[in-house]
Amino acid sequence: MIVFNSYSGTILTIEDIQLDSRESFGCNKLITIEDQDKNIIDLIVTPGTYFVDLAMAEEGDTITAYFDANAPVPLIYPPRFRALIIIVGTDEVNSKVDYFNRQLSSSDGMLRLNISDTTIIILQNGQPFYQDPGNHFLIVLYGPSTRSIPAQTTPYTIIVLCQE
Repeated sequence: MIVFNSYSGTILTIEDIQLDSRESFGCNKLITIEDQDKNIIDLIVTPGTYFVDLAMAEEGDTITAYFDANAPVPLIYPPRFRALIIIVGTDEVNSKVDYFNRQLSSSDGMLRLNISDTTIIILQNGQPFYQDPGNHFLIVLYGPSTRSIPAQTTPYTIIVLCQE
């Protein structure tokens, strides 16, 4: 099971990177971000990286990138992670990517979702999801939350990550 971890920061550079054959040059990007503590992190972005709302990332944008915490990473500086999900413009909204159980509590027990009539629930392709989003990996975009443990929030948008 994937364990999602994240880094947030401001994009310093975006450049092409060659990961495999010459034919794929230009298809993969290396995004360098700087977090609030001035740490530098490199993110490998492939054609399979999911950008929420198909947002375009540019230098100077604030992003949150999610990656598999169990995936092997090279021991280099700056650290380099393969981004699975990127959310652009994270100044305005909070986000969490995790497995949520039937009660809509995250696997780490830190967030519980209270769905309202205004919560948008969709698939990655933008189509509506009419079933219970519990027992799925979810991308959750939300605003204010309680200061309890788990924090409770009414999300703006839930994107259901259906396993293929």
